[in-house]
Amino acid sequence: MKRAVIFLLATAAIAAPAAAEVRSATPTGFALEAKATVPVPPAEAYAALGRIGAWWDSQHTYSGDARNMSLEPRAGGCFCERIPADGGTIEHGRIVYARPGETLRYRGGLGPLQSEAAVGTLTWSLRPVAGGTEITQTYVVGGYVRMGFEPLAPLVDGVMTEALERLRRHLTP
Repeated sequence: MKRAVIFLLATAAIAAPAAAEVRSATPTGFALEAKATVPVPPAEAYAALGRIGAWWDSQHTYSGDARNMSLEPRAGGCFCERIPADGGTIEHGRIVYARPGETLRYRGGLGPLQSEAAVGTLTWSLRPVAGGTEITQTYVVGGYVRMGFEPLAPLVDGVMTEALERLRRHLTP
């Protein structure tokens, strides 16, 4: 756990190029929100979510290579990662809600949250706007974390905001 927190601290310092907000942080959880506008229709933005290995940051993987990440955009689909070096696999979460072109939601704990008694719900909501799509990303996490949620909220916010910014850049020619 301590190593994962140190890793988050180090990477959060270089993350967060887009505007985001820690909506709330308490001892039992936190809620984050970030928005980005992309110059593609909602269906194309939704399809890109399923190609997570093309835009996720390799620094925020267990395998060290985002190409090992996969996300099946259907209810019950896995947000998973392969570790080719030893044949390992990781389930980051399960898709619980999938509406093509509108909403994709997964449940699970990312990074150090996975080893705690915490669960997160990550939702990407897509809305058509002039010239493209507005993506609203929310991540609500609750449960029990030994070090408490309040110090983790801004760190996780930085990582998640960076992820949304990478998706935005991936969809912007």
